[in-house]
Amino acid sequence: MCHNTAPDRRTVTALLAAGLGLTVLTACTPEDSKGTGAAGGSGTASPTAAGGPAVSSSPAVSSSPTATARQPAAAPGKGALPPSASLAKQHSLTDPRSPWVVVNKHRPLTPLQFAPPDLVQPAVQLATSGESALLNSTTAAAAGKLFAAAAAVGVTLTLASGYRSFQTQTATYNGYVNTRGRASADTASARPGFSEHQTGWAFDIGDGGGACSFQPCFAEQPAAVWVKANAFTYGFVVRYPWMLHETTGYYYEPWHLRYIGPEAAGDMAKRGITTLEEYFGLEAAPGYR
Repeated sequence: MCHNTAPDRRTVTALLAAGLGLTVLTACTPEDSKGTGAAGGSGTASPTAAGGPAVSSSPAVSSSPTATARQPAAAPGKGALPPSASLAKQHSLTDPRSPWVVVNKHRPLTPLQFAPPDLVQPAVQLATSGESALLNSTTAAAAGKLFAAAAAVGVTLTLASGYRSFQTQTATYNGYVNTRGRASADTASARPGFSEHQTGWAFDIGDGGGACSFQPCFAEQPAAVWVKANAFTYGFVVRYPWMLHETTGYYYEPWHLRYIGPEAAGDMAKRGITTLEEYFGLEAAPGYR
């Protein structure tokens, strides 16, 4: 999730050139002019760690992610890695009611103003209220299990931002357009109908201590470390991995979780695939077309 305190593009470029990277950036502004790096499913931007997670129940803080970039996802038929045969074509990639729907800067929701019919408030610790405290019923049930498992090993997760309606995203995006212009707005907020949060399948987490909310340093908090290693067991992936913004269109968001089901999430972890674009053999979506 981006904030108005994000550095300008010149500052970002200078920091990256100096090798300071993620630890000093707000992760809300892309380093190129293609609109890369905005608010992903969260509707605001930031930089997930590459590589398949290894199961761990330790809340200990890990070291910062490396800055080794991976190649963007290949287009279908050109070396992309589709799901394992047993999972292929199990769910739709376009129906917003499907846990496998892929929403990115090339793939808006259909219909654009989709609203989940089964929104509920999950039985988890909340750090928000109103519509943002809601998820679709499947995601809410899985989130309950995820949060309980984390709590069992001493890691406290909070739900910081869940569902976001088309109307809410419109207001947020238009606010950026009015103050910064459309080109700049596209680097700070997802366009209405292009946010994962609108599906009810995604949500942002916070750490029980409240540290580093929606900031790059969140990657080193116990909550982020634990979900990176264990979320796949409960059907979740960290949707926007570290240094894969040229594939996903968004910088690293260690707080943004997306439900795709335990089978697919486990398959991705086993095979070391970290983006839905690569997993489903879809083209990279670094910017709006």
